[in-house]
Amino acid sequence: MRRIKKGDDVMVIAGRDKGKRGNVLRILDDGRALVDNVNLVKRHTKGNPNSGVTGGIVEKEAPIHLSNLALFNAASGKGERVGFRTLEDGRKVRHFRSNGEVVDLS
Repeated sequence: MRRIKKGDDVMVIAGRDKGKRGNVLRILDDGRALVDNVNLVKRHTKGNPNSGVTGGIVEKEAPIHLSNLALFNAASGKGERVGFRTLEDGRKVRHFRSNGEVVDLS
């Protein structure tokens, strides 16, 4: 089980985009994540008229390392550390270390 999953609301805690919030679009195998509207880079693409692709400068998300992300806690309004806990029924869930609130009850 990972501390940060696809669909989580995260906050950037280090780097160029420190303080920005976004939604995790994808987790990559090398310990990085794609976050919506975070770590944007400009990609210069060449057009291909045969396949209908227009050229130009495209802005897209680049991967950001998971160590630079923290799960956003709506109660406190900031990114916080996450721990794991086993409930009485045997389910393993994530919880915020600051207030003990369970993150993913479904």
